[in-house]
Amino acid sequence: MAFLSSTGDSLIISGEEEESMKVIIDRSTCVSCGSCWDICPEFFEQNPDDSFSQVIEKYRSDGNIAEGIPVGESEACIQEAADSCPVQIISITE
Repeated sequence: MAFLSSTGDSLIISGEEEESMKVIIDRSTCVSCGSCWDICPEFFEQNPDDSFSQVIEKYRSDGNIAEGIPVGESEACIQEAADSCPVQIISITE
């Protein structure tokens, strides 16, 4: 929660910074079941070359197809996709 106060002509914003969620896919053990991209297609997709799961381009961390940082309201579906993965290869850190 951030607090906003003004003192004369200055504006002070204080509070905690929002922590970012980071998602990592262990693509080497992906079985291409499709559950993650079915559950959360706004974040996950199937790679057309090897059929394994990957992060869609706009959320990739430094262009890495196996790592991403979500923006907006997709955190709940990402968590559901990670929980539903039959081989548990999606890890989430904050």
